[in-house]
Amino acid sequence: MKRGQSGLNCLLAVDKPVGPSSHDVVNRVRRALGERRVGHAGTLDPAASGVLVVGVGLATRLLGMLTLDEKAYEATICFGAETSTDDAEGEVTRTAAVPAELSDEAFAARSVAALVGSFDQVPPSFSAISVDGRRAYDRARHGEQVELEARHVTIHDARLLSLEVGERVCWTFYCHVSKGTYVRALARDLGREVGSAAHLVSLRRVSSGDVGLTSCVGLEELEAGGLPFAADHCLDPVTALGYPFRTLSASELEDVSFGRRIESGIVFDHAGALREPAQHELVSLVSQGSLVGVWKREGSTLTCEANFPQGIIGVGRG
Repeated sequence: MKRGQSGLNCLLAVDKPVGPSSHDVVNRVRRALGERRVGHAGTLDPAASGVLVVGVGLATRLLGMLTLDEKAYEATICFGAETSTDDAEGEVTRTAAVPAELSDEAFAARSVAALVGSFDQVPPSFSAISVDGRRAYDRARHGEQVELEARHVTIHDARLLSLEVGERVCWTFYCHVSKGTYVRALARDLGREVGSAAHLVSLRRVSSGDVGLTSCVGLEELEAGGLPFAADHCLDPVTALGYPFRTLSASELEDVSFGRRIESGIVFDHAGALREPAQHELVSLVSQGSLVGVWKREGSTLTCEANFPQGIIGVGRG
């Protein structure tokens, strides 16, 4: 085994705390597991918490295959001011009165529910979007005027969770959103829509794709438990990928290990049906509780897209 490799190949869901960046979390996982090959999918800002999917060992190769486009959050916004970053980290750029109706729970619930739908959203100036080879936030930090193009996003569900009226009026709501949606921008635009100004004060990701908080481990318990704890709490890679799957025979496993085509056969899909894979459909290949490959149907056979010789563990868990 090479230096800096633990021999553990798995996906983990970490409940990222407020404070560290997503890259900081990756570094802590590396140290906890003695594994340099660690990566993450779906960046969370340092001020946000919640579900962060992490790949360990060979499972880093799965991160680009995961279908984590849809995400859900619990967010709190406060009214009366907009900021340069659209959250509490930025400088106040505009203030506005807070109409009395914003303290009415029924009005708040209607306003949040009205977010549901598809529309064009202008991302925050302080975002990781690349503009002429530089991150937007880098340009904004250097005082440059940043104008980002609107992106089409969809809000699948939005519900008011609570309302706080005190020194400030704040709404906490749940939202289930499409890829590319900025909740900070939702806060900014919602403030304008109700005749005031607003910014995000807290954000917690409660799901990423089908991975929810109940599947997460805490950073501190992962650091305390090390490799045995991680091996016992990894995600099912087949479920995370969402592709149909099939279990290999011993002879098929040998063929797969050498990259030789195998018959397309019959797969199980995640609706519980047995069927033939469709042309060009990706299929997860399983052996002895591990994911050993992701292959594609071409004609009557499956051909290699990715092989995982040591296997990615966790199949059948959860």
